[in-house]
Amino acid sequence: MSRSMGSHQSARAQTTTWLTPPDLIEKLGPFDMDPCAAPSPRPWATASRHIELPEDGLAAEWQGRVWLNPPYSFEAWRWLSRLAEHGDGIALVFARTETAGFVEEVWGKATALLFLHGRLHFHHADGTRAAANSGAPSVLVAYGRAAAIRLAGSDLAGTFVMLRTAVAS
Repeated sequence: MSRSMGSHQSARAQTTTWLTPPDLIEKLGPFDMDPCAAPSPRPWATASRHIELPEDGLAAEWQGRVWLNPPYSFEAWRWLSRLAEHGDGIALVFARTETAGFVEEVWGKATALLFLHGRLHFHHADGTRAAANSGAPSVLVAYGRAAAIRLAGSDLAGTFVMLRTAVAS
């Protein structure tokens, strides 16, 4: 399984390592854990604890508030399912709202969403900003009350949607 922080892929991409823009982490964090962390060395931290290959983030014990930028493939839905089960964290995925995975793991389980206005520019492994945007709209997905509150209170440009009220988080 090939993955890294984001693992955004296209036929033209020279890499599968795409870093989360640091301003997202700054505005939504701090996070306790990132189970899909980019390989070391990384130019900025996304959480207090990073899980990177060869350790399997899906098999690891998850603790605290989780930041999740999963592989951008069909594997993403397994990661979101795990985050929903954990119940405390925020994921960054493409806003492909009609797909079966989105319907099941986001519409069916998430607490809140923040549809980001405009398209993100991810960063290369060395921290430099990619010249081209991500090629698709992105959404931040909150699982749990605390994560939903962070999304609602962030100053990120986007449209916030509360899906359900979480009892505890």
